[in-house]
Amino acid sequence: MRILIAIQGHYGQRIVDAVKKYGPSDWEVNSYTFPATLPAIIDDPEPFLPRELPQADLLISLGEHQGVAQMIPDMVQRSGAKAVIAPADDRTWLPPGLAKQIKGKLERMGVDMVYPVPFCSVAEKDSQNQHIREFAKHFGRPELEIAFELENIKQVKVLRDAPCGSTRYVAEGLVGVWERDAVEKSGLLHHQYPCLATMVKDQEFDDTLMHRGGLMTKLAVEKGIKEAKGIKSD
Repeated sequence: MRILIAIQGHYGQRIVDAVKKYGPSDWEVNSYTFPATLPAIIDDPEPFLPRELPQADLLISLGEHQGVAQMIPDMVQRSGAKAVIAPADDRTWLPPGLAKQIKGKLERMGVDMVYPVPFCSVAEKDSQNQHIREFAKHFGRPELEIAFELENIKQVKVLRDAPCGSTRYVAEGLVGVWERDAVEKSGLLHHQYPCLATMVKDQEFDDTLMHRGGLMTKLAVEKGIKEAKGIKSD
């Protein structure tokens, strides 16, 4: 699968690095970096986009400015992408109204788009598009396999990593931890990575997106423990 990731700074670069390092070896991952400063409204993408972008099956838009999101349809046209993941780890980067507008435009172009909030909540069930599902098989809502030695964690295998790579950091930090401390410890490790999602309260969830990301990790640990103990998950 060919992936093009649009970024602006450290937030996106960390995800690019994680996808390149931990994704399947047959994935071709390219990135395009936008300027840190963009106009509030992008009337003409020409000053900010090259005439040609690397050809892609999947476009992932990780801009830290609404202007990058506004250029998603242009990036799709130039890369040939057939699917888009446009997450919001900060709603100011891609507000719901703008996401809906872009999604509608892409649908008219025959391109599927998902809008995970935060990025680490994306799952295979969110789309029927093969490229989105292929990405979400490896990156998205964390999934772990946990093994114990008596009451302490002996090993943690990452079955699905958060796009930023934080799940692997959490997994390493849980080795040797007492079972009853593991879920709480995983939340602390997630924040220490650190999670770069916003700490501003989100109206949809009545919680911050950083806390939502931490919850995804804690639920993965809780599920991994139950499965290791032979307890049926809800």
